[in-house]
Amino acid sequence: MHLRDFFNLDLLENIMKDWSKATGLATIAVDNEGQYISSEIGFTDFCMKYTRGSAEGARRCVKCDNECTGTYFCHAGLMDFSVDIMVGDTYLGKIIGGQVLPEEPDEDKFRELAAEFGVDPDEYIAALRQIPVKSEESIRASAKLLGDIVNMLVNFEYVKSANSNVVNTVTNNIDTAVRCIEDINNKSKDLDKIENNQKILALNASIEAARAGDAGRGFAIVAGKVGDLAANSGEINRSIKDSLKELTTVINELAHANQ
Repeated sequence: MHLRDFFNLDLLENIMKDWSKATGLATIAVDNEGQYISSEIGFTDFCMKYTRGSAEGARRCVKCDNECTGTYFCHAGLMDFSVDIMVGDTYLGKIIGGQVLPEEPDEDKFRELAAEFGVDPDEYIAALRQIPVKSEESIRASAKLLGDIVNMLVNFEYVKSANSNVVNTVTNNIDTAVRCIEDINNKSKDLDKIENNQKILALNASIEAARAGDAGRGFAIVAGKVGDLAANSGEINRSIKDSLKELTTVINELAHANQ
């Protein structure tokens, strides 16, 4: 199962954009195969151009992406988060992001990082000063809020999609049941004809047996069996018709409920 199978990814991206504007945090979504399913929202040059743009910085960032969960401090000292998108016990992807400072940065430490990444320290610090500073409490609350909203909507859409599939299945099965009922009704009419013919045959046989006297006793037994068969056929046919009436009522109720 994939998120894109039942959830509007444009809606997901719009929610993430609005959330990013309101909180100042960056975010991006990936599916359960690790493929990006949204654009990069709210990310700064500090992370994308300088940190991830360097070989060593990218290596450390990928390690954080793969190993860190919840709300955490990344290797560069920023706070990031990772929230799983779940339907029941099924993992469908995650929302990751953050890229925000929990306190005013120690620029000397970031100059040291710039040297490790092989980027210009002055440019790195200039980019650092563009990163918003939020309290750790507000960062964690913001990440939880986005996760709760996305998971609530995803589960709602999943249930709606599943119910829609059930309704379609029921509707298709109702159509099939109606055709089956019509077919059985037609065959029941054929049984009526057979039953009438059996009764006529039994009556004629009884008449002929009576005319034959003692010589017709065996014929009379056969006539009686044919009469019994006609009676039993009639009872079975009436039982089928009664069942069909009940089934037709149920099918009609289901059909009206699905309209």
